[in-house]
Amino acid sequence: MRKLALSIFILSLAACSKLTEDNYKQIEIGMDREEVESILGAPDECGGALSFEACTWGDDNRHITVGYAGDKVLSKSKKGL
Repeated sequence: MRKLALSIFILSLAACSKLTEDNYKQIEIGMDREEVESILGAPDECGGALSFEACTWGDDNRHITVGYAGDKVLSKSKKGL
């Protein structure tokens, strides 16, 4: 019974993932950071220098990365969606 409950929980998390092709397509160059986070949620990791920053949602195998200049989308990329 425990294994079944765990399996259901894991499947429900996967179904709720915001890392989808549809969400990726909604992100547009020039979009505000707040708009991106309303689609994808808070990023898993961000880094950069000066007014340039890249934020990633996901892991090495499956992710969306958005590059910002200030708080505007400058670039986007995906892997494994």
